[in-house]
Amino acid sequence: MIRFETAGESHGECLVATLTGLPAGVPVTLAGINRELWRRQQGFGRGGRMKIETDTVEIVSGVRHSQTIGSPVAMIIRNRDWQNWTEVLPVESAADSEEKKKKLTRPRPGHADLAGAIKYSFADARYVLERASARETTARVAVGALAKQFLAEFGIAVLSHVVQVGSARLERAVEWEEIFELSLRDEVLLGCVDAEAEARMKEVVDEAYRTGDTVGGVFEVRAKGLPVGLGSHIAWDTRLDGRLAQAILSMQAVKGVEIGEADEAACSFGSKVQDTIHYDREGQRFTRGANKAGGLEGGITNGQELIVRGLLKPISTLRRPLMSVDMVTKEEAAAAYERSDVCVAPAAGGIGEAMVAIVLAGAMLEKFGGDSLTETRRNYDGYIQQVREF
Repeated sequence: MIRFETAGESHGECLVATLTGLPAGVPVTLAGINRELWRRQQGFGRGGRMKIETDTVEIVSGVRHSQTIGSPVAMIIRNRDWQNWTEVLPVESAADSEEKKKKLTRPRPGHADLAGAIKYSFADARYVLERASARETTARVAVGALAKQFLAEFGIAVLSHVVQVGSARLERAVEWEEIFELSLRDEVLLGCVDAEAEARMKEVVDEAYRTGDTVGGVFEVRAKGLPVGLGSHIAWDTRLDGRLAQAILSMQAVKGVEIGEADEAACSFGSKVQDTIHYDREGQRFTRGANKAGGLEGGITNGQELIVRGLLKPISTLRRPLMSVDMVTKEEAAAAYERSDVCVAPAAGGIGEAMVAIVLAGAMLEKFGGDSLTETRRNYDGYIQQVREF
């Protein structure tokens, strides 16, 4: 079973991630992980923090000679901004530490500040902010990069693109090859495959910059090369669509998930939204007339491309703060402002890839098992032969 945890604060010394469950023998490249970390930092609309950090990973256990060894993989990503916060967030209190705290007593609407402060009985929401921050997703992306490297051994790839920023939306169908080409770019604007649509998206972000506002969007994650049969229909918590939805909704600022063409299906007749079934006698396989289901039926992969979308609300920290209340004085006050982004849609796509890859890697290992990659591949090959003969 795949299991991962992350630790660390936004302005702490580092972010930490552990991943348990990968079989031994999975090839690992640091360059591959660092490429994913770089992609997370890109995009028009990112804040000043991305100018400070150059995220790279250090693997301190679980990988030797470029292969997993079956034990937990532990990774560290150091925060360069920590040097500016050493006196603000020390591990041990000093005599003058109270004076140097950058307290946050004016909670920001839409953030975890107030709810978290009440939950943990903090008079200062700083500790809540530090862990609730989307900086935490850096560690998730590192874990997801390992999951991607495992999936690649079976010909499975996971990529993303942006389909909407604010009111600007990509209105045409997108082919896998376009998303693949997008992933190879060394310059990232808003992560859209269509230049004209991306230009409209940029105009929306420009307007948010001018007005001190923020803007949300929609990203789409696709997985190609999945076998039929991952996930299960037999229990609520084994259905793969539910697990994918939880993974995407666990991301900061994501408020909704769509699998396949769920939005369209909700306002259509059944005869218009089901994927008809056909049989290719020459290829000796079942095919579908479309992929409105997004690659999942009954909580099980059906062999088509997996399509999952995340709906992002606008980032809650505004340069033009909304009204709030000071937690100490109980007086009305403008919400606190912390350095933040204006639009995170491209970065969210990369984080979504990581979360989908982690869930899919777990589903692969649940079905095929194996303490080593050799054993997992043998089980996988046997199953694929069984599917061919069905």
